[in-house]
Amino acid sequence: MKTEFNFTLRYRLPDTSGDPGVLERHLLDAGCGDALLGVGSPARLALEFCRQAVSAREAVLSALTDVRQAIPDAELIEVSPDLVGLTDVR
Repeated sequence: MKTEFNFTLRYRLPDTSGDPGVLERHLLDAGCGDALLGVGSPARLALEFCRQAVSAREAVLSALTDVRQAIPDAELIEVSPDLVGLTDVR
């Protein structure tokens, strides 16, 4: 049975010259429609997810896969809260 998990992924972006609307569309197309997008400072992106999955690990890993598909060059810098260990997300 699936449960809802809330977590935030924070990324460093390699290119800050892009249109945030285009970034948002790429994320939506990649399956991140269950995340709120935050671009508060240059070269940073925060995605607050509310994702359903059978486990926290599955929720986070599927979100990481979706973001990687949308923004392949983004560098993960933080996952919070600590639902899975750092070795689980690499």
